[in-house]
Amino acid sequence: MIKMKRIASLLFAFALLGSATIIAQNQQLPQQQAVEIDVSDQELSKFANAYQRIRLVNQKAQQEMVKKVEGSGFEIKRFNEIHQASLDPNTEIEVSADEKEKHKAVVAEIESMQGKFQEQMENAITEQGLEVERYEKIAMALQTDTELQQRLRELMQG
Repeated sequence: MIKMKRIASLLFAFALLGSATIIAQNQQLPQQQAVEIDVSDQELSKFANAYQRIRLVNQKAQQEMVKKVEGSGFEIKRFNEIHQASLDPNTEIEVSADEKEKHKAVVAEIESMQGKFQEQMENAITEQGLEVERYEKIAMALQTDTELQQRLRELMQG
């Protein structure tokens, strides 16, 4: 099961790479296993409301992270190139000593912001009357359960 700490730690990478959903973050897990759970319409409605609030937290986090990156003198594209290379030992790019230092400093600043965003995401879930673990189970089930996906789509469009 995904822990909120993992979600928050992934928030950094996804914000800079353009993803805006928790479900997309869940899709990065290795081994997709079908999760079958019963979800009432009321519970799915709570999930949808929490999901929308988490998306807003994520958008705000993205904006703050972009400000940190740009405020350090990096262009987003260059920062992402350096960051991707730092995560993948098979990727080699030329990086100056100055860029390495700036990248390290920006990453540290962004990581220091994660606690605040994690708390906001957890609050978005619990304020809807769901437990974080239940939210995560529903999110995992949504990856493979097409009927549940359709119910959620209809709920969010209606």
